[in-house]
Amino acid sequence: MPAPTQLFFPLIRNCELSRIYGTACYCHHKHLCCSPPYIPQSRPRYTPHPAYATFYRPKESWWQYTQGRRYASTPQKFYLTPPQVNSILKANEYSFKVPEFDGKNISSVLGFDSNQLPANAPIEDRRSAATCLQTRGMLLGVFDGHAGCACSQAVSERLFYYIAVSLLPHETLLEIENAVESGRALLPILQWHKHPNDYFSKEASKLYFNSLRTYWQELIDLNTGESTDIDVKEALINAFKRLDNDISLEAQVGDPNSFLNYLVLRVAFSGATACVAHVDGVDLHVANTGDSRAMLGVQEEDGSWSAVTLSNDHNAQNEREVERLKLEHPKNEAKSVVKQDRLLGLLMPFRAFGDVKFKWSIDLQKRVIESGPDQLNDNEYTKFIPPNYYTPPYLTAEPEVTYHRLRPQDKFLVLATDGLWETMHRQDVVRIVGEYLTGMHHQQPIAVGGYKVTLGQMHGLLTERRAKMSSVFEDQNAATHLIRHAVGNNEFGAVDHERLSKMLSLPEELARMYRDDITIIVVQFNSHVVGAYQNQEQ
Repeated sequence: MPAPTQLFFPLIRNCELSRIYGTACYCHHKHLCCSPPYIPQSRPRYTPHPAYATFYRPKESWWQYTQGRRYASTPQKFYLTPPQVNSILKANEYSFKVPEFDGKNISSVLGFDSNQLPANAPIEDRRSAATCLQTRGMLLGVFDGHAGCACSQAVSERLFYYIAVSLLPHETLLEIENAVESGRALLPILQWHKHPNDYFSKEASKLYFNSLRTYWQELIDLNTGESTDIDVKEALINAFKRLDNDISLEAQVGDPNSFLNYLVLRVAFSGATACVAHVDGVDLHVANTGDSRAMLGVQEEDGSWSAVTLSNDHNAQNEREVERLKLEHPKNEAKSVVKQDRLLGLLMPFRAFGDVKFKWSIDLQKRVIESGPDQLNDNEYTKFIPPNYYTPPYLTAEPEVTYHRLRPQDKFLVLATDGLWETMHRQDVVRIVGEYLTGMHHQQPIAVGGYKVTLGQMHGLLTERRAKMSSVFEDQNAATHLIRHAVGNNEFGAVDHERLSKMLSLPEELARMYRDDITIIVVQFNSHVVGAYQNQEQ
């Protein structure tokens, strides 16, 4: 939760924030840009059409605010204390240690740490982690919402059930269906590992269950039980696509309950990306839809760390994605389907759940909105039709699945929303986590990146490095430690408390201008178990 606004206003008055960043402005909204170049802008995932830009324009821009309120006072510095900083950073952290033997097999996962730092109010990111009880393995995922948190919340609650059901053998599906039919207690499918803030929507649980049951009934009808082999990649793809289809169908059908009717429409008209890992022994599958990422931390023989990317961003920086989109639509749309690095000039991720504005026909959108509740009909965003909207759907939730066979040198996996990757390079992420988990620092020459550094400043950097090596980490959670670096690192790659304090002191209405929500899960692997798996197969 952001600190009280009065702690930050002195910083605004005295222009102290000019030293927070030395980077260029990322602004994509001219009306949000400040005149001087020192104010960076975090990129919104959805850009409104110019005709509706006024609905997204803040009442008073940062530059107008600072210029309209000039004070001739003695400069003052108000910073959060280290305990206050820790309280903010640790508010959403969660850790889970996996039992070495879960009754089915020896787990290759030692445990995981997760955390979230909001920028939006409320936060639009979600996270999930669960152990599969009727099959083997663990599921872990991060979900990045846009145009609200409704879709990311629904996907974080539902997707793992769809994956678990997709992985179940025919006999188990029959047992579950017979139990429901006869009113007997159901076999538990998942064991959730959740922070108290990671809630489930009780009001929608019956609706969600009915949709899930329809899915497993269809799986029973399609599978006669002759084949016992389950293809994990196919199961992941089917689960993603089916959940997105159910989100769309529920919004079209509606619900007699006015609350649920509005909820399913909010879920469908907002959107979410997803990056999910399924770990079973040495078999690691990553299913990604959107621009969150999965990064493997590998420890080399000399103790150094290297990053192995296990997902691809589905956005304009991925040439194959751009080409895929162009091939799926007529040639006369080649210049409009991706415009200004966004889908139809509006949406940054090229794959996502929900976002029916980029999937439904114009007639279907109008029909659902007109028959929907007043809150939906009065919303300019939902009524707005994207430009050059000729041959929908333009968006898919189908994931790209990557398989990796774990090795003893594969120490951990980082799943994170793009709020982390926009601020840190993948190699820095892996190095910081690796050094945290092992307590060992692989020394690199101090790089100053072209800055003019005095002898005193260099002495300070070396002293800070020595203190960092000799002291015990104040963080007990790898994800928290990573967020501390993502928000507080200075130009030399070291955590600057002053900078960290300023960034965490930003009021809710300003925080999103500087960064996105950050959600991280760090999964630590058991190298001994992974090595034993390898030895058994040799």
